[in-house]
Amino acid sequence: MTTFFTIFFILVAVNAGLLSFSMLMNKKRQAEVSGESNDAAQEKVYPLDLSSSEYRKAI
Repeated sequence: MTTFFTIFFILVAVNAGLLSFSMLMNKKRQAEVSGESNDAAQEKVYPLDLSSSEYRKAI
C-alpha cells in the first residue's frame, strides 16, 4: 500500500510540474503571438476570375 501511494504521489507531482511548465510556455507564446499580429503584414487575397479561364462548366 505504501508503494502504491509513493508511486501515485510521484506521478501527481510530475503531472503538476508538467502542467505548470506548459502554462508558462503557453503564456509566453500567447504574448509573442499577440504582439506580432499587429505588426505582421496582411496577406492579400485575390478573387478567382473563372470567366476568363480556359476551363468550361461541365454539363
